[in-house]
Amino acid sequence: MRIASNQFHGTMTRALQQADSQVGSLLERIATGERLAVPSDDPVAAVRLSRLSREQSAIKQYQDNIGALRSRLQQNEALLGSLNSDLLDARDQLVWAADGANTPDDIQAMSSTLTSLRDSLLYTANSRDQEGRYMFSGTLSTTAPIAYDASQPAGSRYSWAGNGETQWVVVGNGVRQPANVSLTTMAGLLNKLDLAAATADTGPDVSAPAVRAVFAGALDGIDVELGKVSGLIARQGGAMNLLQTLGDNHADVSLANEEAKTEYGALDYADAAVRLDGYKSALEATQKSYAKVAGLSLFDVI
Repeated sequence: MRIASNQFHGTMTRALQQADSQVGSLLERIATGERLAVPSDDPVAAVRLSRLSREQSAIKQYQDNIGALRSRLQQNEALLGSLNSDLLDARDQLVWAADGANTPDDIQAMSSTLTSLRDSLLYTANSRDQEGRYMFSGTLSTTAPIAYDASQPAGSRYSWAGNGETQWVVVGNGVRQPANVSLTTMAGLLNKLDLAAATADTGPDVSAPAVRAVFAGALDGIDVELGKVSGLIARQGGAMNLLQTLGDNHADVSLANEEAKTEYGALDYADAAVRLDGYKSALEATQKSYAKVAGLSLFDVI
């Protein structure tokens, strides 16, 4: 069969271009370490790799959320611990005040201590995070949870200005955890302490029923608040244990995904080297054959 010169040159040019493209594509894969240059190289593997990449992105977000939430819970726990300590100190003062052997001067001297503890509790309850958001006001993070009105009489100056709603953080597929706690009853306790401090400042007779009622009310309020704060501290610890478990699970899944991505998408360098040698040899042979045939002439056989 006769082949026209133009047809021959066109066929050989396309063959050389295809061979050169194969070499170039393989060199690119060797440089990137990826087996698939385009999805059509292996559609099934490409779909699996896409799914794994999406899952890895989600896991990364969960892990970031867990890290931020763990930091928040640690702050919560530290501040709640401070509240617990102040509450215990205030309780000791009120138990001591209930001792009938105390003189009016003794009771009056206690007033400054109760005032300091009241102010410390208020300061901690109105704590903010690094971004200036109030930590114990529910979802009203731009509003101080405990408001103070100096125009009101002792026992009515403090009020709750936050809400009891929860700030949720997604830490897994369908799993979320609360980031905040709300001190909804702290204002009531501060009013009781405020009234107790004001009463003590007058140097009263501790045996008077009205005085004993004020101190007993403050003591009962502290006991209730201590129970609530202790429960919140325990909840923070339990949440951090759960986050540790979730974080470990995410790390295990992420590792398995990376291994799967390597299996589906990583280049086998040994196989690539063998194929590269084959492509180069074929390309060189084609080039030599083309050059030899292209150089033939009828005059060579005359």
